[in-house]
This record gives sequence, structure tokens and C-alpha cells, in this order.
Amino acid sequence: MNDTSNRIIVIQGPTASGKTSVAVQLAKHFNTVVLSADSRQFYKEMTIGTAKPTPDEMQGIKHYFINSHSIHDEVSAFRYAEEAKKLLISLFKKHSIVILAGGSGLFIEALCKGLDPIPHDRKLHDKIVNEFNENGIDSLLMELKNKDPEFYNKIDKNNSYRVIRSIEAIRLSGKTMTALRNEKNNKEELFDTIYFTLHPERKYLYRRINKRVDLMLENGLLYEVNNLYNYRHLKSLNTVGYKEIFNQKDGLISLDNAIDKIKQHSRNYAKRQLTWFINRTDSIVISFDENEQEKNLIKKIIKHIES
Repeated sequence: MNDTSNRIIVIQGPTASGKTSVAVQLAKHFNTVVLSADSRQFYKEMTIGTAKPTPDEMQGIKHYFINSHSIHDEVSAFRYAEEAKKLLISLFKKHSIVILAGGSGLFIEALCKGLDPIPHDRKLHDKIVNEFNENGIDSLLMELKNKDPEFYNKIDKNNSYRVIRSIEAIRLSGKTMTALRNEKNNKEELFDTIYFTLHPERKYLYRRINKRVDLMLENGLLYEVNNLYNYRHLKSLNTVGYKEIFNQKDGLISLDNAIDKIKQHSRNYAKRQLTWFINRTDSIVISFDENEQEKNLIKKIIKHIES
């Protein structure tokens, strides 16, 4: 625990797991507000494909970081954390608890834990890239194994970018990646954090995802994506639900195929989200199936918070 009475309650989980509804009910219970941690709901131009909560779904609860930026004004995880911390200083004057809800694990981590303090030097990076191009990845992996065997055992050895960045950081700092990743952010922490991961039964979650995609199409997803076609090069639009329709518009796939791929890619993304949340946060996992009533989930979460 930090020496503060301020607390963030994190409601995280895969896409279509019901995070917004749970967050709203908790905000009502604790008479507070919600910060979104969905890295695409920031953008004003992306509404249907990001499943932004409607005014009815928000039920009068104030939400921040929804429609807060333009797709032409990219928000990185670092920038989000900096802006959110400034906002929290103000919010904690009125509320001792704030709800943080979303599915963007890196953005949640950036705010609640801080990003890894990994050093970077462009010249050194380019030098290591040249080594990789000339000699392949094996010599870099051997260096990583010798200098940081713990991190070597964890890293994806087929991910050349991560291997190169790791070697860069180790050479530059003289420290292991393990040590760098464990370094604490020296800034004074504003709040304590308690994490809850919503974990729907898989088949139930997949049905929810498929239904959500169908609803997006009914609500005008094709029209929204078509209006954004000229900006498809932007990083914010390299997003499930948009990139598949861009491919359809480019004649690369049929519409039916695009819709199938949106559902498939959404399911794949949900699986990756759950892996992240369970492996990278000390969270209380709230498992449920289609027979579990939402009010019971809320009761479980409140009981954990108030115990």
C-alpha cells in the first residue's frame, strides 16, 4: 500500500466482456467517475467499430478519455499515462476512488505501474540492426543468453525487434533487461490499485463477440469505415473492424470474408487480452458464464474492495 487514501479500481477484460456496464454500476455505488483505458475509444472519428458506450449505457456517469482526441493526434501509452495522471490529481480532490475500465493492457500498465525504463540510442540501435542483417539473430541471442539468461528464457526468440531492443538496452545501460524492467518509477505514486479481470466462459464470450460485430454492422460500421478510408495509413486505424473493411474496399477480400475475419480477429484479440491481464497483473479474476447475473458480479467485486 502507498501512503495515500486514493485508489483506482481497474475493471479489465477482453473485448465484449461487459466492462462498461460493470464499471458504471461500480461508479454508481462509490459515487465516482470512470476513466476509459480503451486505446481506440479516445478517437472522436471511431465510434461504431470501437463499441463506444452510448449515453444510455453510461447512465449519467461521467466518463473520461472517450472522444477526447482525434485520429490525427495519436495517443501513445506514455502520453495517456501522463494526461491521465494530471487528470487524476484533480479527480482525487473530489473522489477517493476512481474506476479505470478498458481492454488496452499496455495503457493500463503505463498509468498504474509506469512503462519500463528502457534506454534508447538511435546510433547504437542502427549498429545492432546492421549486425543482425549481416550475421542473423543467433549471435544476438547468444549475447542475450550470456548477459541476461533470465530474460533470454522469457523472450520470443523469433521477434527480432525485441531481441535487438534488448541488446541495445543492455549495452547502453550496462544492466540486464530483467533489472531494467524491475526498476521502480521514482515519481511519487498518486494511488493504490486493485485489479479485477472479467473472465467470461469462452464459448459465451465468443457468442458475445459475434453478436457485437453483427450489431456494429447494423449500426453502420461500413459507412463509418468508408468515411475513414483516406486515413487508413494512420496507426489508430490499424484496428480490428476497420482494417478488414479497408481490405474489402481495396478488393482484396469479399464483404462476407471481411465480416468473418472481424469476428475471428476479435476472438483472437480477446484471447491475447486475457493472457496479458492474467500474466501481467496481480488481479482478482471474476469468472462467469451466461447464467451469472451482472448484479452478482458487482456484489463479488464490491465485497473484495470493501473487505
